Amino acid sequence: MKRIKLSIFLFTFLLAGIVQANVNAQNNKSKDGVYSKVEIMPEYPGGVTALRTDIASEVKYPEDAKKKGIQGKVFVTFVVNENGKAEDAKIARGVDSTLDEEALRVINRLKTWEPGKEKGKAVKVQYTVPINFVLDKTKKSNNS
Repeated sequence: MKRIKLSIFLFTFLLAGIVQANVNAQNNKSKDGVYSKVEIMPEYPGGVTALRTDIASEVKYPEDAKKKGIQGKVFVTFVVNENGKAEDAKIARGVDSTLDEEALRVINRLKTWEPGKEKGKAVKVQYTVPINFVLDKTKKSNNS
């Protein structure tokens, strides 16, 4: 009798784990089919270092923001689609409209990513990237 109770307990425990795993996977997927977390997350060609390098080389500090001394970190959220393209870029947390617009422009020009995968299938995955806008104070003081 103890063996049957133990088997029933283990089966129930195992079944609860499977149901919970399935619920967790579905919680990572929004209504529009975009995941927040997948088994294999999207990867930029060359990795995070290449992503930072490409963003830094593409950013053109807006002249108006330079004149006003505006600095800060802009967080851009976007979707890496099934084909690896960044789409639907939006400002998650902005600083100033000029910096926000530049951050969106840069994200929209990124190379094609290796798409994220869930259960072996390429899927849409939400991704957020911070872009830090910092004025070089040494140049400003040298020009004075």
